[in-house]
Parts: sequence; C-alpha cells; structure tokens
Amino acid sequence: MATPTLDKVEGAKPASVASPYITVTFRIRRYNPEISSEAEWQDFPIEIDPKERVLDGLHKIKWETDGTLTFRRSCAHGICGSDAMRINGKNRLACKTLIKDINPEKPITIEAIKGLTVLKDLVVDMDPFFQAYRDVMPFLITKGNEPTRERLQSAEDRERFDDTTKCILCAACTSSCPVFWNDGQYFGPAAIVNAHRFIFDSRDEGGEQRLEILNDKDGVWRCRTTFNCTDACPRGIEVTKAIQEVKRALITRRF
Repeated sequence: MATPTLDKVEGAKPASVASPYITVTFRIRRYNPEISSEAEWQDFPIEIDPKERVLDGLHKIKWETDGTLTFRRSCAHGICGSDAMRINGKNRLACKTLIKDINPEKPITIEAIKGLTVLKDLVVDMDPFFQAYRDVMPFLITKGNEPTRERLQSAEDRERFDDTTKCILCAACTSSCPVFWNDGQYFGPAAIVNAHRFIFDSRDEGGEQRLEILNDKDGVWRCRTTFNCTDACPRGIEVTKAIQEVKRALITRRF
C-alpha cells in the first residue's frame, strides 16, 4: 500500500519563526592585580534568550569572547551559593537571576560582592567570612557519653530553627550589611544565622558558649536592623528576625 503524501506547493516558503534572542549588554567590573591596581568597567554585548540566567550570559562571555573573565560557580542551581555577586546594585545568585527580570533593555551591571577583598574580577577572598562561620561553632555540641540510640526531637522543636537551616553560605547577606562594609571584624549575618541554627536546637548543649561568643563587641550587638540581609538572602531566610532572637536570648538566657 502506497504511503499518502502531500504535494509541495511550488514556490512556497516555510513560515518564519521569530528569534527568541535579544542583544543584552553586560557591564562587568573587571579587576586583575597582575595588570593594574585599579578596577574598570567593561561592556560585553551578547545575543541571548532573555529567559536565560545571568550565569548563562557570563558563561557565554567566558567561553566565546573573553576567557580571562573570572567568577565562581558550581552547581548552577541555587544550592552551592558560590556565584553570589552584585547584579544591578543588588546581591543575587547569578544562577537564579533571569535576564528578563532585571530590565535587559539597559546595561546589566555586574560586580563582586562588597566588604571582602576582591582577588580578581568577580572573585573575592572568602576566608574572613568562613572564619566567622567557624568561630560560632556550627556543629552539635553535647555532653556525656555517646548515645546508644538516635537523639529524638519533636516536630515542634525542629520547627524552632527550621528557617536557619536553609543557609547555603553564599555571603549575600553578610556582604549586603553596611556594618560589615565599614568593619570587616563584625561576625556578620551569616555567622549569626548559623549560630542561631544550633542555639535553638533542643539537642544541643553549647548555646551558652555561642551566646558568649556573639556577646563580643564584634558580635550580634553590631547589627543595626537595616533588613539588607533579609532582602539579599536568596533562600528567603528571615535573617533579621533570627538576629533579633539571638539578641533576646542573650538578654533573657532563654532559648
């Protein structure tokens, strides 16, 4: 049996499909200490689908235009927190920021997060940030012998610190804090959030130690409640609320 076919219409042309691509300018603050002690802005016009992410645009520039462009990224799905940067003046994760959501008709400004030493382009020295994190002892502290069974916890007790378990250590909150900009000795919101996660854990017995650490002159009392940290958090953590709860625990010693 012959397969039926449609006769081609002579001279007919396939329907044109509108291209999803637009021209977007990425204005990136470049810094290379091996070349100059001064940072400078550089424009990169690229053709890209506006539904793509800023991270995709950075990849396109690095892979197709300038291989010296330097930035951090890993999972590209908003979990590792390594690609935090200032995009149009606001701390964001490049892998979670869609180009269409940040007015691609104007140049998109991209620079390193503030308050930490820039090593090259969009890469900063994270050592001070992680040192503050380590200083608050972000691990379970218990006394006595090792338990012979699982440490049980009620759903209500778990809910008490659920919000602060979401931190991915991207530094977006800490590097959005004006106090941290002016004095890098301040522990910063991320360290306090991670202290909160264990201070209010019913299984933990190191709350007093952590509270004493945060009672230092560079600790929790440096917070000025500007809410920058809460606005910057890509995980939606109520950072300012957590800081206030730690302050309250320091005053009342109830946690």
